[in-house]
Amino acid sequence: MNTLLTVLASAGPIAAGWSVHTMWMRRRLHTARLDPLTGLHTRDGFTRRATALLKDPRAVVVLADVDRFKQVNDTHGHAAGDVLLQATAARLAHYVGRHGVAGRLGGDEFAAVVIDDHGTVGDLLAVLHGVLARPASTTEPHVHTTVSLGWVRAADHPGEELSGLLHRADEAMYAAKQGRAGVRRAGLGKLFATVAGRRSGRRGASRPGAVA
Repeated sequence: MNTLLTVLASAGPIAAGWSVHTMWMRRRLHTARLDPLTGLHTRDGFTRRATALLKDPRAVVVLADVDRFKQVNDTHGHAAGDVLLQATAARLAHYVGRHGVAGRLGGDEFAAVVIDDHGTVGDLLAVLHGVLARPASTTEPHVHTTVSLGWVRAADHPGEELSGLLHRADEAMYAAKQGRAGVRRAGLGKLFATVAGRRSGRRGASRPGAVA
């Protein structure tokens, strides 16, 4: 009995140590899935949550890209660019709410998945487009630009995975950017032609003259 008590007593600190280590690892993993600048999910964290939301037939995938972001950086400095990204992220997160998810995919590109309860997502995105065009902060009213939005309803493409829906939303967003329409819904037909795995004119494609 004494031997058993001795073993249990010695195991106590080890178990406690592993418990602390596990909590630390979970915290680190959670932090790794959050973008340090904007607080939104990184691509990995966004993908996990978005994939779960796409099981709902009312799910809508949105892609957002800041217009003329390089010009903001060149004119006002990278600190101003960071403020613009933070403001865009905060406004997108507010629009998405607790039942959706928003993420920063990289640079000035954001994505979201929302549940369209009332079939009014098109109207709501038009309002969001206006909100995103407001100055980044009251202290820096000169730091602002528009944000192009593309969206696709998951139910229009049954069985399509997140990557395909993001691609469709990306095509629609680019069309909105080129046409200065602000917001555009992805069509129900085939994806537009792409170059080297990217839509024509998008960063990474071979055709020059794209609008950033």
